[in-house]
Amino acid sequence: MDRSAPFEETAEELLEDAPCGYLSTDLDGTLLRVNRTFERLTGLSREALVRRRRFQDLLSPGGRIYHETHYAPLLHMQGAVREIAVDIVRADGTLMAALVNSVLVRDDTATPRSIRTVVFDATHRRRYEQELLKARRREHDIAAELQRSMLSGALPLAARLELGVLYRPAVAGLEVGGDWYDAFPLDRPDTIGLVVGDVVGRGIEAAATMGQLRSAVRALASTDLRPGRLLGALDAYAHRHEVGRMSTVVYAELCTRDGHVRYACAGHPPPLIVAAGAEPALALGGRSLPLDVDAGVPRTEGTAVLPEGSTLVLFTDGLVESRTRPLMVGLNELVAAARRVGDDAPAEIVERLADDLGVRTERTDDLCVLAARVG
Repeated sequence: MDRSAPFEETAEELLEDAPCGYLSTDLDGTLLRVNRTFERLTGLSREALVRRRRFQDLLSPGGRIYHETHYAPLLHMQGAVREIAVDIVRADGTLMAALVNSVLVRDDTATPRSIRTVVFDATHRRRYEQELLKARRREHDIAAELQRSMLSGALPLAARLELGVLYRPAVAGLEVGGDWYDAFPLDRPDTIGLVVGDVVGRGIEAAATMGQLRSAVRALASTDLRPGRLLGALDAYAHRHEVGRMSTVVYAELCTRDGHVRYACAGHPPPLIVAAGAEPALALGGRSLPLDVDAGVPRTEGTAVLPEGSTLVLFTDGLVESRTRPLMVGLNELVAAARRVGDDAPAEIVERLADDLGVRTERTDDLCVLAARVG
């Protein structure tokens, strides 16, 4: 035998032993022809298939319903369907994951005559997809647990101070977001540190970054840095450790004795002041860019005074911004909603603001609201 001579196969042999199953059916799905590969994949002989079974009869119960409601209608409307995932029942009753392509064959008058279908064994692909989904769920669980461990601590207790907090994760998708908050007493008498942040990204990386920034803020606050300098130091930390780039933070110091507030915002929405007996207002001072955008530039800070019984509200953009609501529109709506909270306690204020702005409906961003009342 001359092995140097090209090996030739007939078209029939190419079809019979193709690396995928091939079948031809009439318009109602009755099998007219199958190749040997399809016999090997299913364990069913062509004698048991041709003119005895319909293609849809070989599918799992769910696959038969899908074939009736989606597959067949799309095929007849479009003339072809591509890479449809189905389960085919083998001769021994086991299921074979498959990807199926079908085309509608027409005659010279454009009248549909038959259907040609190729079937690919997708067992390994399906197994890979399932493992990938399991890994994603494990990552989500780890990130969620990490986030819970950081956000579940008790809020500090102090004289003349009442706190309320609300955290709502995005309802779309599996991944954990990077919104976070913290409140802690400072070394100066009657002064508490308040912080809300928003890390870019989602998942375990965002949760880990959130933890790093939260710990860094606490460590920097313990050195008695005022808000502007603290955010400057946090900016340097983010740049040096390549963590939290483009993250936003608002940090405030609140004196519970006289209501004085010093605050600074790194690319973050401004604090809201709900003052007793006065119009709610956004505190627009102390603004600068997000973290690690222009490292080393001094951070400014703003000041305000909360009259007795007034509330300071810090929040992430998930409260006021969405795909259908620009940030400035959301901020205006927030101020309007704040007029309706009256003398509600901080725990009620955070809920009412979120409800009034309609954030119980489906959204793609987390939201976090922290409210502090003096007096």
